Amino acid sequence: MKIVKFGGSSLADATCFQKVKNIIESDSSRKIVVVSAIGKRNKDDNKITDLLYLCHAHLQYGVSTENILSMIEERYRCIKDDLHLSIDLHHEFEIIRQNMMKENIDYLVSRGEYLCAKMMSEYLGYQFIDAKDVILFDYNGKINIEKTKEAFHKFMPLHTGIVVPGFYGSINHQRIKIMARGGSDITGSILADLFDAEVYENWSDVSGILAADPKIVHEPKRIESITYNELRELSYMGANVLHDEAVFPVREKNIPINIRNTFEPDNPGTMILNDCSELDKKHPPHTITGIAGKKDFTSITIYKKGISNESGIALKAFQILEKYKISIENMPCGIDSFSLIVSSSKIADCLYEMLSDIKEILQPDSIRISDSLSLIAVVGRGMVKNTGISGKIFGELGTHQINIQTISQGADELNIIVGVHNDDFEKTIQVIYEKFIRRIS
Repeated sequence: MKIVKFGGSSLADATCFQKVKNIIESDSSRKIVVVSAIGKRNKDDNKITDLLYLCHAHLQYGVSTENILSMIEERYRCIKDDLHLSIDLHHEFEIIRQNMMKENIDYLVSRGEYLCAKMMSEYLGYQFIDAKDVILFDYNGKINIEKTKEAFHKFMPLHTGIVVPGFYGSINHQRIKIMARGGSDITGSILADLFDAEVYENWSDVSGILAADPKIVHEPKRIESITYNELRELSYMGANVLHDEAVFPVREKNIPINIRNTFEPDNPGTMILNDCSELDKKHPPHTITGIAGKKDFTSITIYKKGISNESGIALKAFQILEKYKISIENMPCGIDSFSLIVSSSKIADCLYEMLSDIKEILQPDSIRISDSLSLIAVVGRGMVKNTGISGKIFGELGTHQINIQTISQGADELNIIVGVHNDDFEKTIQVIYEKFIRRIS
């Protein structure tokens, strides 16, 4: 059995619905379908979920929501009419209008997925299952897997397919509870875990994960296979692929997540696994799997003679940052210094107070502040078997006159993080990609 999840871009209009149906009917194992709310038809269009959030904002300020709701209803009506569906949208929207004042915000913004799933189930001839009846949260906001599994048991065995709206569930089968944006990915992952799926197919408008940002690198290659650990490293440094929490339910069972493109269904996309060793035996991985990075960090370097021998000084530094709710992105160390690399935007309002605390508590000989820093992660499970890859990367950057301000490498040799000036951000990614990925491919 395969779990298939379709994102909003795959559900933007009737033509998209037809493509989805063709994909599902081409493989009889695609029995469980998760859908997002219908998405943008073009770059100037609006996502339904965004419009529903806007409706809630209007309600908060006593502004009429009728124009926005009518716009949303029209989007669904166009799909209904084009596909000749029988769903009573007038009745469905009357219920929304009646309930949106007395229900919480989660109810309102979940209606995009709810309506899309009802329409898709009718179009496919599959059974509709409301997520509020099967995706069950505890009062602390966490999904209760055991209760969710029990709720699904009554639908087994499957004599036909089912369609489940993503993004939400309920507390006690009553109060709607939504997930973070992108939560439909999580719904699909939970179902893949519960049903011990052969694979979890995540369909959107991209043909897998790219080795670098296509806005920076011209036509970057598709990554054929990637481990969850590699994906986590790339995602943390800005690669926008899957919601982070979508990985955890399937990771332990090593259920593959297959990133596919609804508009290029023959493209195999990218396989994400906890362990890629079997695939690597057939097709050894590239030294570098992917590159990702983010701009606008600040480095706070603390100098003090003999600092490496001073017990607890790092803990004191962490406690100062904790006081201001600042997380550390990286922490390069030397014999008489260490640097705290933090997001520039996060410290903008508290920098001077934080520096005052550092001077008082750590009593450094001096402090140096350096901003406009970019962090770039070079990630690859193949690096551990490639001697001297760090030196080769640094040498290549030196050849292109790129000054490296910070260097960090994990003990597992899965990633190398280099810090460069913001002005060199794009150039650094391009240089590494061209030398270590494109030329080797």
